[in-house]
Amino acid sequence: MLDEIDRALIHALQLAGRAPYSRIGAVLGVSTQTVARRYQRLRAEAGLRVIGLPDPHRAGRSQWLVRLTATPRAAQDLASALSRRTDTSWIKLASGGTEIVAIVHTTPADGNTLLLHDIPRTAGITSVSAHYLLHLYVGGPTAWGARATTLTQDQERALSHPFSGGTAEVLPTDRKLLTALGADGRATVVDLANQTGWAPATVARRLADLEASGAIFFDVDVDPNAFGATTAAMLWLSVPPAHADKVARALAKHDELAFVAATTGRTNLVAHALCPSPDALHTYLTERVGAIEPITALETVPVLRTVKSAAPARAT
Repeated sequence: MLDEIDRALIHALQLAGRAPYSRIGAVLGVSTQTVARRYQRLRAEAGLRVIGLPDPHRAGRSQWLVRLTATPRAAQDLASALSRRTDTSWIKLASGGTEIVAIVHTTPADGNTLLLHDIPRTAGITSVSAHYLLHLYVGGPTAWGARATTLTQDQERALSHPFSGGTAEVLPTDRKLLTALGADGRATVVDLANQTGWAPATVARRLADLEASGAIFFDVDVDPNAFGATTAAMLWLSVPPAHADKVARALAKHDELAFVAATTGRTNLVAHALCPSPDALHTYLTERVGAIEPITALETVPVLRTVKSAAPARAT
């Protein structure tokens, strides 16, 4: 479990993923050495990673939430095959090991088709559905609320990266930079220069432009178990279109939800719930979600494990 300093560090990284240890330490009121030591320990013990990602809309990418159901053996193989692809992220094994939920990223060059190309052909697949992600309410640049509650407003302001309103956009020439940031968002400018072939000054200037304009953001990947969230589930909700935005905004305020999005399909809202126990999930569903009247149907799918989280940006 995390202590107050650990939680504050994770919160700080969510706000300023590339901030130097010295700056984070000054805001948290601890030494630079303490921040560095805690960061390395959390990387080893809680899977902490800072990941640089392009804003999908600014980069001209579309995102699809894909559900595949299969026999248990086939599901394991399919999850492994999907995890090796560079156009997938957030792959989860669910429903007792018979369902896979994954995000697939496409570009105009793909024609937004063939989402499941290169998937092994197997008689074990029993159903497939694809849901176009229309709008993110929680996820991407918007952090899971439960891991962003430690710092004061003054500390948040001291760390938050100001958006300049610049016009920098992700370009094909940024491919190597995005791939490197996807592997390690805190890689040094020198390391990024070595991986891109650019001069360090060029890397620093390009990073500053992209981040200041909001074309890229830095996410934090950490094991939810470290926060005591040992029970996870995907929630597939049906809401009348006239109420969908209002319901999604209400759900986005729930600290139990690490992801909330509007999608196409028979269910038009989807969420990822993280709770301390099955009983806590039951209480959350019955007392909080159940109190939202416009929801007409809810499917709860337990998540066994995350096979893949965020991945390096796809080559274009």
